[in-house]
Amino acid sequence: MKIIGSDYDGTLNYGGIDEEKKSAIAEWRNAGNLFALVSGRGPGSVLELYEEKQFGCDYLVANNGAVILKTDGTVVSEIRCDGSIAIPLVKHLFAQGCTWAQVHTAFDCRVFADKDDCTEPFHYTLETLPEIPYFTQVNTQLPDFDTCASVTASVREAFGDKLNPLQNGECIDIIREDMDKAKGLYALMELVGAGYEDIITVGDNINDRHMIAEFRSYAMENAVDEIKAIADFITPSVTELIKREL
Repeated sequence: MKIIGSDYDGTLNYGGIDEEKKSAIAEWRNAGNLFALVSGRGPGSVLELYEEKQFGCDYLVANNGAVILKTDGTVVSEIRCDGSIAIPLVKHLFAQGCTWAQVHTAFDCRVFADKDDCTEPFHYTLETLPEIPYFTQVNTQLPDFDTCASVTASVREAFGDKLNPLQNGECIDIIREDMDKAKGLYALMELVGAGYEDIITVGDNINDRHMIAEFRSYAMENAVDEIKAIADFITPSVTELIKREL
């Protein structure tokens, strides 16, 4: 049994998820292998993608490895951050020019620097934010790649003993200091009784770096140079990766 751990944005969905890609995933799974989505997105988002796209999947690894779900939504693993860090972290992001932050907790909420942006349920300012018991990830977005890199570095300097900020293009995903996509795949590996040599990863962006460096790996042709430099192989699509591995 082999396991493909695939990023979603810029990877599985690169060029769309057509019938050929779905057929390749089905062939992979029918051969006795597993297919796992490994995303920086939150649990609700990856479940929604799976239900909408129906690409065939065995496990959903969300929040850059911090949460593992079955495709029916059952949470089988969850690595939490201390909720007391949430407000200081969001304050720091706002001080760096971020206008909002998404907090993945017992209730998903979005915190805005400007109260006029709070237009929907579960929108808050720092003043109206309910108590955060824990969180699995905080994420935000910056206007460009370089600004995002700078803010990511500032979060690492201020909170690096507790949190792991991961740049994902123009976004920052912030999880517990001992978590990343590779750690999430190790947890999945233990869950299903697989071995290190059974894991194959594919990704395109900087938050995929740990799993690309750790396991047998593919970088997408559209990947950033940092990922291409450390991957074992380059592939134009998940479809072609599966064909090669089969």
